[in-house]
Amino acid sequence: MYDYDLLVVGSANADLVIGVERRPAAGETVLGGDLAVHPGGKGGNQAVAAARLGARTALLARVGDDAHGRLLLDAQRAAGVDTTGVLVGGAPTGVALITVDPSGDNSIVVSPGANARLTPADVRRAAGLLGASRVVSAQLEIPLETVVEVVRNLADGSRFVLNPSPPRELPAEVLAACDPLIVNEHEARVLLGAQGASGEPADWAPLLLARGPRSVVVTLGAAGALVCDSSGVTRVPSVRVDAVDTTGAGDAFTAALAWKLGSGAALPAAASYAALVGAAAVTRRGAQESYPTAAEAEALGERGGDR
Repeated sequence: MYDYDLLVVGSANADLVIGVERRPAAGETVLGGDLAVHPGGKGGNQAVAAARLGARTALLARVGDDAHGRLLLDAQRAAGVDTTGVLVGGAPTGVALITVDPSGDNSIVVSPGANARLTPADVRRAAGLLGASRVVSAQLEIPLETVVEVVRNLADGSRFVLNPSPPRELPAEVLAACDPLIVNEHEARVLLGAQGASGEPADWAPLLLARGPRSVVVTLGAAGALVCDSSGVTRVPSVRVDAVDTTGAGDAFTAALAWKLGSGAALPAAASYAALVGAAAVTRRGAQESYPTAAEAEALGERGGDR
């Protein structure tokens, strides 16, 4: 019996968000709207998204002993996330600088801060959390060697989900553990290198699978997603909505997918549910503030999105 449906090992950042009419070119200054500060980070986002859906969720992360760190811890606890694995100190809390244009698209620059101090030794000391978790999810806003240590300490029978963001070359042992590897189009191109320079996303998914993961999901935004495993490639449709802010939508997708997989859903069905949760998230501003409850996601599904 697992104590947690999902353990998220990853980053926790304060998101500093400014709305802009357009992004500045090199050397250019543009005026934006008022600065808003939100709890974020890919790890923190995934943990909150899963907890909002009803998953028993824990977070292994590191924040600074500062106001941003307290903001992040308060947000996790308010969502129902177990924060016993959140370490405090070592560096200032990570910060993400985010601009959002009128279409809802965003650009992000991350200062890792304390996230860069989450070490393999921290993972080993959290062996109890890893052993108590049905699914473990990670990203690459923490050191790659820490992710490698997560893979080496997975409990027997648990499932590992990785969103390699920001993308970089992955060791074979990490790829072999991914079930699934979740990438967007940009991340797929980076991981594939020359192989990703041409062709369509439906071609990329099998190429990524050939690199070693047990399954692959390629997210395509408004075009849905592609699911690929040994049985072939399946297209998962999107849910049509009016997007307000896409910040954190990919994290909502990953969290929902990981939770559904842990509850026994097949990969295509889990991806369909994740697409629904991701669509609900983009209809509200912010990252964690935008994440739906299970009831809200189901209500959107019953309506069929915006018609």
